[in-house]
Amino acid sequence: MKASAQAVVRTRSLPGLLLALAVAALFVLSQGAPTATASTSDTSVSTIGQALRESPVYVDPAAAAQLSAKDADALADRITRADKPLFVAVLPADYPKQDLFTKLRTATGVTGLYAVRLGDAFDARADASVLSGPAVRNLVTTVQGEDTRAQLTDFTAAAVTNMGGSAPSTWQTSDDGGGVSSTALITVGAVLVAGGAGAYTLVRRNRRRHAEEQRAALEKLRVVVDEDITAFGEELDRLDFHPAEAGADDVMRADYERALDAYEQAKSLMGAATRPEDVRAVTQALEDGRFSLAQLAARREGRALPERRVPCFFDPRHGPSVTDAGWTPPGGAAREVPVCAADATRLADGRDPVMREVDTDQGRRPYWDAGPAYGPWAGGYFGGGLLPGLLVGTVLGSMMAAPAYAADYGSGYGDFGGGYEGGDLSGSDFDSGDFGGFGGGGDFGGGGDFGGGGDFGGGGF
Repeated sequence: MKASAQAVVRTRSLPGLLLALAVAALFVLSQGAPTATASTSDTSVSTIGQALRESPVYVDPAAAAQLSAKDADALADRITRADKPLFVAVLPADYPKQDLFTKLRTATGVTGLYAVRLGDAFDARADASVLSGPAVRNLVTTVQGEDTRAQLTDFTAAAVTNMGGSAPSTWQTSDDGGGVSSTALITVGAVLVAGGAGAYTLVRRNRRRHAEEQRAALEKLRVVVDEDITAFGEELDRLDFHPAEAGADDVMRADYERALDAYEQAKSLMGAATRPEDVRAVTQALEDGRFSLAQLAARREGRALPERRVPCFFDPRHGPSVTDAGWTPPGGAAREVPVCAADATRLADGRDPVMREVDTDQGRRPYWDAGPAYGPWAGGYFGGGLLPGLLVGTVLGSMMAAPAYAADYGSGYGDFGGGYEGGDLSGSDFDSGDFGGFGGGGDFGGGGDFGGGGDFGGGGF
């Protein structure tokens, strides 16, 4: 079932489209989707873990009133089709909370993102290789206060586009032995013949449209990236470092050389870019170069070396961030974002940060409200799973969550940097310190205390 759904969504070539039509017809004719609701009253963690190894959603019999079997099956089907290691459990309010996430993760034994609705409360934890703690926290915050169905649906929709990894192989359904009837095969053949000519015309038109959109998106990005490259070059000039100057040592010269190399690499990569997703490598090079400059400046001034952090969220040209600060976009939910020292001071004083704005058809707008093309640009600066939590609720975040985004602008915004291993069977061999949401840990609210009103300990775990 999982592979069939992916084939329908991702097909772009004519042979693939025809194959997708066949797969879709067979899928409609097939029966026997896995149930997502438990059929037993045994609510031990081991039972829940075993159920989640077979299907991504578990609804405890004592919590069946919270989520109907139909809604649970629909949620499970959506997760399975997305091919992501997301596990959802709906449990009664009086279910034991102590170390619940760690116990559940151990019982399931699969690297992934775990979400639990416990009575009226909701929270989630994830292995660091699948989704970062800040991203989990921000995703959870955006759905707090919703009813069970809406909350789990909204969380799933955002999570599957943010997280890395693939669904565990244990979710694969086996053949029930019934086979496919000759009638079904004849039906498939008829579908292929009827749709062949129309499919060919559609594919050619979509390819032209896609190529035009890609070119337009790249030209928008080129303007912004050229501004970034120019700004970095000006920083190099302002630093006014000379390798032979008094006090310069080999370490300083190495910092300066890395910064120069990053500058030249960014120009070269942008000159060779042919697709929007190629811009990720450019902004990654600029981010590396700015950190090298920050190190060099600290060495020259005798200060402590800066921590390696992502750039300031509001404008990467501000350089590496120095702390995280609370920020709420207009009409959105509060989240923590990495900020430079100047923007941290502005926010603390109740003032607006200095935001990076770009040209749009509606005038100058912050980059997160400017359109989908800026996803790869932001991905190079804020890679490795951090970006999802930063952009939740913004225009760019919503666009990147759409199923078609990855095909048009590169991999999903939880997948910048790659390296995910979600879905692997690790059993109990995992570091609970790397399994977190609100700062790590496997229990609810610290010491097993949910806190009040669904706020799992006020965000401190």
